[in-house]
Amino acid sequence: MKLNQLSDNPGSRKARMRVGRGIGSGKGKTAGRGVKGQTSRTGVRLKGFEGGQMPLHRRLPKRGFKNIFRRRFAVVNLGRLQTAVEAGKLDPAQTVTGATLRAAGLIGPLHDGVRLLAKGELKTKLNVEVFGASKAAIAAVERAGGKVVLPAPPAPGETPS
Repeated sequence: MKLNQLSDNPGSRKARMRVGRGIGSGKGKTAGRGVKGQTSRTGVRLKGFEGGQMPLHRRLPKRGFKNIFRRRFAVVNLGRLQTAVEAGKLDPAQTVTGATLRAAGLIGPLHDGVRLLAKGELKTKLNVEVFGASKAAIAAVERAGGKVVLPAPPAPGETPS
């Protein structure tokens, strides 16, 4: 069998109906759109119009909002760092950054940076450079003899990167 010999089963694909090609075709004259009015024209159609009744999208209450400035962080817990060090995926002598965490398979896409959280226990001395960290996580890393480096906050009026 060759690629140029491949074909669909007979009757598996139906040709589209060509409308507006004469009355004898069955879909001529008004082309299946009825007569006159807004729905017979192209482009204009009132989506969600319920015959004058208040439409559903206006009857339901509005809730919440979407923050367009929201930051998405890749989250990593202290317990996962410790297991990665024990498994040999992370080198305690090097600084732990988003790139090293990604290479070790601890996080997925970086998005806007990495946030360190305090779930689990850290026994190894680590230097961690992340975008954000909880107070408990910073305290736990420092208790183990390590250090957490956070970026400087953006200046007023500057958009954070």
